[in-house]
Order: sequence, then C-alpha cells, then structure tokens
Amino acid sequence: MTQYKDTLNLPKTAFPMKANLAQREPNQVKQWEADQLYHKLREANKDKPLFVLHDGPPYANGDIHIGHAINKILKDIIVKSRNMAGFNAPYIPGWDCHGLPIELQVEKKVGKAGHKVTAREFRTACREYASKQVNAQRDGFKRLGVLGDWDNPYLTMDFQMEADIVRALGQIIANGHLHKGAKPVHWCADCGSALAEAEVEYEDKYSPAIDVRFNLLDREALKARLEHLDHSHLCDDIALVIWTTTPWTLPANQAVCLNPKLEYSLVRCSLEQGEVCLILASELVEACTERYGINDFRIVGVFAGEALEGLKLQHPFYEREVPVILGDHVTLDAGTGCVHTAPGHGVDDYNVGQRYQLAIDNPVGPNGVFLEDTPLFAGMHVFKANDAVMDVLRERHALIHAEKFLHSYPHCWRHKTPIIFRATPQWFISMEQNQLRTDALAQIKQTTWLPDWGEARIEGMMQGRPDWCISRQRTWGVPIALFVHKQTEQLHPRTVELIEQVAQLIEQQGIDAWFELDPKTLLGDEADDYMQVKDTLDVWFDSGVSHSAVLHRREGYADYPLADLYLEGSDQHRGWFNSSLTTGVAMTGKAPYKAALTHGFTVDAKGEKMSKSKGNVVAPQKVMNQYGADILRLWVSATDYRAEMKVSDEILKRTADAYRRIRNTSRYLLANLNDFDPATQQVPLDEMISLDRWAVARAKQLQDELQHDYEQYEFHKIYQKVHNFCAIDMGSFYLDVIKDRIYTTQENSLARRSAQSAVFHIVEAMVRWFAPILSFTAEEIWGFLPGERADSVFLDEWYDFPAIPKDPYGMDLDYWQRVIEVRDVVNKELEALRVAGEIGANLQAEVQLYCGREILDILARLEDELRFVLITSNTELYLAGEPPEEAQHYTLSSNDEVWVAVSASEHKKCERCWHYRADVGQDDANTVHIFYVPRQKKCERCWHYRADVGQDERHPTICTRCVENIEGDGEQRTYA
Repeated sequence: MTQYKDTLNLPKTAFPMKANLAQREPNQVKQWEADQLYHKLREANKDKPLFVLHDGPPYANGDIHIGHAINKILKDIIVKSRNMAGFNAPYIPGWDCHGLPIELQVEKKVGKAGHKVTAREFRTACREYASKQVNAQRDGFKRLGVLGDWDNPYLTMDFQMEADIVRALGQIIANGHLHKGAKPVHWCADCGSALAEAEVEYEDKYSPAIDVRFNLLDREALKARLEHLDHSHLCDDIALVIWTTTPWTLPANQAVCLNPKLEYSLVRCSLEQGEVCLILASELVEACTERYGINDFRIVGVFAGEALEGLKLQHPFYEREVPVILGDHVTLDAGTGCVHTAPGHGVDDYNVGQRYQLAIDNPVGPNGVFLEDTPLFAGMHVFKANDAVMDVLRERHALIHAEKFLHSYPHCWRHKTPIIFRATPQWFISMEQNQLRTDALAQIKQTTWLPDWGEARIEGMMQGRPDWCISRQRTWGVPIALFVHKQTEQLHPRTVELIEQVAQLIEQQGIDAWFELDPKTLLGDEADDYMQVKDTLDVWFDSGVSHSAVLHRREGYADYPLADLYLEGSDQHRGWFNSSLTTGVAMTGKAPYKAALTHGFTVDAKGEKMSKSKGNVVAPQKVMNQYGADILRLWVSATDYRAEMKVSDEILKRTADAYRRIRNTSRYLLANLNDFDPATQQVPLDEMISLDRWAVARAKQLQDELQHDYEQYEFHKIYQKVHNFCAIDMGSFYLDVIKDRIYTTQENSLARRSAQSAVFHIVEAMVRWFAPILSFTAEEIWGFLPGERADSVFLDEWYDFPAIPKDPYGMDLDYWQRVIEVRDVVNKELEALRVAGEIGANLQAEVQLYCGREILDILARLEDELRFVLITSNTELYLAGEPPEEAQHYTLSSNDEVWVAVSASEHKKCERCWHYRADVGQDDANTVHIFYVPRQKKCERCWHYRADVGQDERHPTICTRCVENIEGDGEQRTYA
C-alpha cells in the first residue's frame, strides 16, 4: 500500500479537528474588535433596507446569568441572519442604569444620601457603580460572540438620554395623559417607595382571615327598605359581616360594599352576645355559618344588595359611621359577599370610593408603621398590628371568627418581602384620560405577537392594568421635572416649554441640573408660587421610552422610531413590552414595535426552576470556560425557546456531541478542497456528474428552507436540519459515496473536480447557514476556504448558488431520494453481516437486489456505477421473479418492493481502491445487470475486490481501474 499512497488524493487541511473553543474564542473576539468588524458591517450594509431589533436593556447590576445569555444570543442570531439576508440590521445594546438596586449597593459603601454623603455625591457614586457594572456585563456579552455597537451603547444614565427621557414625559403631558392623585399603590416598606406592577411578584403567604361584624345603626331604616319582610323576626341587633385577610387595614375603613345584583339574606342566629341578625350573601350563608360553628339559624328574609345602599354602620372600634355602598367588584369567590372598603389601601376600594366621595385615609407611614396619631395602633408595624387589631375586635365583641389563610400575596421582587397597598400623593399616567387604554388595545391588534398567545396575555394585562404610578421617592433617577402651584396644585401653564429648558440643562450637566436648580432661573418672580417636584421616574419609564430616546436619536434610523422587533423573556408582557407600548401610544398613538417575540425561562433537566440552594444553576461563564460560547449558542438554537428551556451538564454534553458532528463534516469538506482553486478548476453545474449536481441542488433546497426558518425565528428547526444534513445527507450518503472518486481518480479529472466543485458550493453555503449560530466556528472555517472572499463571513450574505440545470439523465432530487432508500435497506443487511463477523468493510460483501420493474429501471440507470453508490465491489441486479429464500424483503415509501441478499466475498481486494469486482456480464432474460464474482483479489490502492487485480505485471497488487488512474487517461464517471 505504501508505494501507492502518493498516487491517491487524500484529504488534507490545517483546520483543526479539536475545536479548543474556550481558548480560541477570546482571541477571535479581540480580532473582531481590532478589525472593527461591526463598523465595517454597518458601512457595507448602509444602503440596504433597514431592520431594527431594539435591545431591551438589562439592569446594570451583577454578573450576566444564563437568562442574559439566552436573550443576547437570540438577538444576535436574528441580527446576524438579517444582515446575511440582505438587510442593514444594526444592533445597539443598552443598559438600564437608574433605580433602587443600584442605590442599595451604593448605600452599603457610602451610606444613604443626605446622611454621610450629599445627594450629589450619592448620585455620582451611583453613576460610577453603574459604569463598572456595564463594563463587566459588556465583556460577558462580547465573550458570547454578540456583535454590536459596544463602543457606543445606550445608557439611561447618559446625559443625552436622561434629557430625552424628560422630553418624553413632556410629550405625554402635552397629550393629556398625566395626573396627580393620592391613589393606593404597591408600596415596599423596605424600599421606602412605590413599586411598578412589574416589580411585584406573588408568593404564598399565611395571613389572618377574619370575619368582623359592622353593626347597623338604624334598625328602622332597614325595615323601611325591606317592607316585604316579616319584621317580627328581626332582631334588635343587626350587623353586616365582612371578611378580610388584612386586619391592619380596618383602621382606614370608610364603608362596606355590597354587589347591587347579588341576593343577600338576613340570618337569625345566636352568638355569645345573644340573638343577632347577620347580613350575608345568600350563596355563602352555609359556608359562613359552618365557619362560625353555627348549627341553628333561620333565614328571616332575602333581598338584593342594592336595597341597603346608604344605610349607616358603626365602625367596629372607632367612633365612625360608615355607609353601605355598592360595587360590581364584589364577588362570591370567598368571604361573606360584604366587602370592607378602605380607599387608601386598595385599587377596587379606591375606585368605588371615588364614586361615593369617600375619604382616602392612609394612617400608615412610608416605613410600614402606623402614624403617631393613629388611635390604638400608633407606632406598630402593619403586619405586627394584625394581632392587636384582632384583640381590639374581641374586646368589642366584633370578631366572629379568625383563622390562618394561605393565599397568593404580593411581594417586592428585590427584597422578597410582603408589600402593602398605601395611598400617597403620586404621579400617574392615566389609562382612561384621552382613551389611552382603548388606543393601546387597538395597537395590540396591529402588532405581531410571537408566539401568538402573547397577544391574549398582554391584552389581558392592558385591560386590567390600573393607572401607571410613574413617581418614585428616590435619589438616583431621572426627575419628574415639574413645577406645581402651591395653592391650586396645578402644573405651571408653560410646563411643556419648561420641560424642554430643563432637558437642555440635563444634556449638559446630567440629572443634578434639576435637583440643584434654583427655580428662579426658569420661573423668575413666579418661583415663590411654585413647588419644584423632586420625585424620580419609575425606571420602567426610562426603558419604556427608549424607542424615542434611542432609536429616534441614532443616525441612519427611520424618521420615527418604529422597531421591527422587540425580543425579551415572557415576563416582559407586564414589563418592558407593556411600558413601551403604553408610552409609545401616549406619545404618538402607535406601538413602538411591529412585532414582539418572547422566550421562556431556563429550568433544569427535570423541569425544575433553577436556584442556588438546589445547586442546579448553570452559569454561562462556566459553560464558556468548559465548552466554549459556540456550544452555548448551539444549545440556545437547538431549544424551542418559546417554552421553558431545559439546560444541564448532560444536555450541554449532548450539544457538544452535535457540534462535533457539524465541525467534523466541515473539516472533511475543507480537507477535500486542499488543492482546489474555484477560479480556475470549478466545474460548471451543467458539466457535473449527476450525483454532484444532486448534492448542490439538495444544499440549495435546504438553504431555501433555512432562510425561511430564520425569517420565522424557528432556530430549533435550523439546528435540526443542519445537523441532519451533516449527519445524513453528507455523512451517511454523499461524502461516503464520493470518497472513492475523490481519492482514486486522477487529480485533475472531471470526476474529481466535479466532486470538489460540489463540495465547494456546499461548504460555501453551509458556513453561512450556521454563522449566525456558531459564529466563532463559522469565522474559523471562513479563513480556510479557498478563493477570494470578504474579510469576515459576516460581511457576506447567504450563498448565491449558480443556476442548477435539469439533470440530462432525469436524476433529480426525487430520483436520488428513491436510490437512497434502496441504499438504506442494503446497508441494514450489510450491517447485520458485519455484526455477525462475516465482513469488515462494505466492499468485502456481495449484494444481490431483486426488484420490481419500476425501481429496477431506476437503479439500472446508474449502470456500472450503482456499485459506487452502494459502496460494494460487486452488485447483482435482478428483476424480481422468485427471490431466494435468504433475501430480505423491504417495502419502500413509494410502495416499491425490494429483496436484498448479501454475502461475504471470498476474494482479495485491490490494494489501491479496495474494491472486489468482476466484469459486467449478462445472464438470462430476467437479469438486467449482473456483477458476478469469480476468484478475486483486493486492490491495494482502491481496496475494491476485483478479478483484474494483478493483470498488469508492473502493478501486481492493484486493479486495472487503478492502473488506468495512475498511468492512463483515467476512468470516466457519469452518474456517481
């Protein structure tokens, strides 16, 4: 064999088999930066149609986690694929830089603003802390292979953006959507601030559930309302019973609410204090009396809730009369059907209270403690006051029942502690003024939601969301830059004009310009009449108006910032998607995005939520250090991100195995192009061998599918198809078949250059297919491809295949698919022979095929080259009559029938091509082609077993085919 090795065209490449991604990738990141790849890409694509994916900003605090990695990789895949599809798709990363989490971190180092440091010093420390966090996260995102304008990201703390956030507020005010009110808002005592809806999460909590009586003050008034009842059965003692899980809110009670249309009952029964008539919703009487331990009771009468409107009740422990009011929010889900109403502590309570002009009483301070002038409970924390409230109720014989109740309760997402509803003077974007809610719901219908269930999700949230409380009582945030009249509490009549003046100051000095502003600078002599608002904006407002403050500002974007796509986690229907939609509609009447795409969250292999305590957290840094970023990127693409995304060490190992298949296929393709110059040696498609033409057509067919999958954001399909192409179309078929031709035919023969040309087209296309996903590997492959090309794969577009002509022999995609099916069943039988130990390689076997006329004619078109397709030295092809008993029967997908018989050859193989083969002959009428086996030898060069091995005395160990390929004109191939 040694003497013939140099006559073979063996594969050769410097492209390494071992990826060493963890070591190579950081160098590639540095190279992209040194080459200014992103800026070259922008310059190259500047005249192409624009595609804008607007980045939802992560919060500038802490190391990047697996959720960050998923989000950024998905965005990067989309942006890169859009660039390769012929768009100008920029990517401007951003960060959310204001707000409480950063304040809390800074407080640990320098103390609270106004104590050890001034407010300005505190804000400076916050800015410095956020900058460090941005830099650290930026390095992490770049390490993931994400291309973007990293040198010029958007930061909500940049002076320009702070100014534009203020301008956005001014535009919303100009459109009539802002108002001030003492509404109940989610309040975290630990934060000392109001919370946005998106900052609230729900956890199970045990609360005291109590039933409390509110005594009726005027028995005669009730009798007058209920003339149809037998008044002789009425007790002197009559009470409405409320049920609540927040006893601490009873000091703020202003009314008891009934549903006007529900039926209520007067229930006569005995309590410790004697006979009493309790008013309960009729459908809840049985449940209530059972809860109270009352076995003997009587229904005195029934009536609609609306009959009691306006009756006066005695507050259970204060000298306060409270009315009976009506509200549709009262249901029969739990309780008594009579709802304790404290407008200062609940949204429904507030809304119904507005109709009845109830007082908005809030006796609770910002620290969650009752104010000093609160009778009975002054100085108590609200949750600790629950027991005290119940004690007072017992003393006054108002507590009918108490028990522990497990329910879903709002918690602060930062402190993980229970929060309260607390009415404080706040600034709100009204959902009703100027039909903001209606317009937002209409825009939801105009937006594409991916997956489509996202539409119903955000629609439900928009329908139910209360007015948006945008004010916070913090130090580190964009100011609500308003002047309010001290007497009338009205905004200054020149508010919009003043906001622009403030914005110009902030552009120069940052937000300190407002907090340190002397009002006389802007108001002159009016300054003494106005109060300068020092509240800051909710950070969701900052990011929510980024469609205006970022896209509108960047050169090359459309005149109005309407993004093609927003992409975030599924929690952002109540977060960034929502705040962006609300501000977009409030500012311009339109949603700021054409489409919104959501991805799920990570869970472990068992589907359990990740947590440090469980030890199942997968850190992207660890994955990149162990496997490389491309493995993480491949896992993201392989997972259907629309649902929960499972990740674990075992899953990543399987992903690494799939990666090796793709890499090894690419390496083999490159290795067979080691002497190929596409400029001078490329064979036109109309001159190619049929199988090579099929391979190019199959690659073109797949590319069309992949382009569609990229457009539809179905990356898991791309992963599956590319992997199958490498493993099945290439590895199990095409590359397996052409190996003999590329290795053994003459170096410059049509047979070999045709295969190389096909391989060139395939690898040119394939490197682009997975470039958006396996970015590092694609760039590495790009550097090993022959021919002139752009400096980076990302500076090119999808491969432009040459026109693929019709095959002159009718061997199109469908034809070869039917041949592949036959090959698959032959391989099954050869594998069984191999497992039995009778053969090693396929070339050591003899194959007999007995076929129906149609499939026989298909196979017969290949003539003598059928053996190359089946990779056997000898193949006998018969028209099926009576197949031998040992032949195995198969029915193909086309319903064609094939019988396959295989046996081991007793002969030697060609030392060069390794084939075992006899000459073509004819048998009887039923035989179309028969390749029969006389005494044969293995060719030392091609390894085929052939009768003609040794016929040339100069080459006693190789077959005549190999002799022809070494010294003659070379063998001719037509089909395979």
